[in-house]
Amino acid sequence: MCLTTGAWAAEIIVEMKNAGADGVMVFEPAVVKAEVGDTVTFVPTDMAHNSELVPGLAPEGATSWKGVIGQPVSVTLDKEGVYVYQCLPHVVMAMVGVIVAGEPTNLDQVMADSAALKGRFALNKDRLDNYLGQAK
Repeated sequence: MCLTTGAWAAEIIVEMKNAGADGVMVFEPAVVKAEVGDTVTFVPTDMAHNSELVPGLAPEGATSWKGVIGQPVSVTLDKEGVYVYQCLPHVVMAMVGVIVAGEPTNLDQVMADSAALKGRFALNKDRLDNYLGQAK
C-alpha cells in the first residue's frame, strides 16, 4: 500500500504479521521498491514484532533503524540501494524483508554478505534469497 504524502515522496506501509502470503512470520509486502526520500513505516498487526536494519546489509552510510517490539517505526530512505531488515525475535524463522531504494546498486555486496544472517534461519532458509532475487 502506498500513500502519497507530498509531491516528491511516498509513504509505504509494511505490515508485520504472524502469517501472510509467504507463510508464517512475515513482512507484507516483503519486497518494497521505493525511491530515495520515501518513508517506510512498519506497522505491527501482531504485537510481538519489530523491524530493524541488519548491519552491513544496506547502502554504505544509510540511516539505520531499530524499532521497539510491538510499536510502529518509520524510516526515511536516504541512500540508493538495497536494505535488508529483520524482526529480531523471529529472525530464526527468517522474518526478513528487502527494500530497494532507486536502483539496487549494492545488490551484489548484500548477496555476498548475507550468509551470516541466513545462517541464523532454522525455517524458510531460502526466503531471503527469493526476496533478493526480486530486487533486480
